[in-house]
Amino acid sequence: MQRRHLLRLGLAAGATLALAGCGFRLRGYDQPLVGLDALALAGPETALRRLVTRRLEGAGTRVHDDAARVLTLGNEAFSERRLGGLDSGPRELELTLGVPFSVQRRADGAYLLDQQRLEVSERLTINDDELLAQDAERETVRERLRGEAARQLLDRLRALSES
Repeated sequence: MQRRHLLRLGLAAGATLALAGCGFRLRGYDQPLVGLDALALAGPETALRRLVTRRLEGAGTRVHDDAARVLTLGNEAFSERRLGGLDSGPRELELTLGVPFSVQRRADGAYLLDQQRLEVSERLTINDDELLAQDAERETVRERLRGEAARQLLDRLRALSES
């Protein structure tokens, strides 16, 4: 009886993961940015900027300095907030990444998106008994936050190119 239950549970989980994976394709996350064939990037050289460059190029947008539109990314700002009030045992934290950005048309200097801010956050649980693992876990969460911020930025650029 338990084997059947586990088999059904495994099949349901597999089907759920397959459908979730298809959803990203259906939403068009990996589709080209129509109307945005070239874009210049400005701002400090950060890990997020490198990731955005790779994702833009992957979506078919050329990234070069002479483009008609300029995406200016600000500095990455990570903040950490403690959730709960216990001083011992596992602690839950909320890690947040905030990045200012703007998009400007080079021809007339008009801002298409002026002084916008991306903000993504994720919760993580850390344990004081595993001091070395804490830093690795924080860095993993920072990478996921950068990925989500890049995805949201491309969504905003996609909406901008459609208008």
